[in-house]
Amino acid sequence: MTADHQHVHQDQSAHDQPHDQPLAPVGEADYKAAMARFASGVTIVTTCLDGVDHAMTASAFTSVSLSPPLVLVCVEKIARFHSAVLSVGTWGVSVLTDDSHQVATRLARRGRPLQGQLDGIPVHRGVTGAALLSTAAARLECRTVAVHDGGDHSIVVGEVVGTDAPADPAPALVYYAGGYHAVGARTDPELQV
Repeated sequence: MTADHQHVHQDQSAHDQPHDQPLAPVGEADYKAAMARFASGVTIVTTCLDGVDHAMTASAFTSVSLSPPLVLVCVEKIARFHSAVLSVGTWGVSVLTDDSHQVATRLARRGRPLQGQLDGIPVHRGVTGAALLSTAAARLECRTVAVHDGGDHSIVVGEVVGTDAPADPAPALVYYAGGYHAVGARTDPELQV
């Protein structure tokens, strides 16, 4: 038996034993270290409350359903954006390209002034009134259809009511191992979906 097979056998026997103790969650540092190995796209999520733009950088964004078209974003409960997006009920998502890492860093900073936070960033208004980044790889506009508790975050589910995806976007911006990285177009036909 090879070392690999022996390791798998040992792991399986450990799983076959009943658990006498309840499973406890891992510590925050271990959780962060593991999740840092998951590459994710980077977005700017926006809403407009009483004429004031609210924005945040989010990598916890994903597709949920094709029919109906649903997406979700996780929003920290203590963030200013949380109360704004729940109050308004509509929001925009701008999928960032590799040349937007400074915007991502700027809008991820806690305690920044709320007024003028989008100054100097090319944006336009969508059908929901949310600011959308003009240079984004794709833009989605959403209407909140559900909000779920997610620990220290709320999971905000939105029905997509508008999209815009330029034909030839720049490489995508991803977050991996604590930093931003560019991901270009795939050239290996074996990797095409």
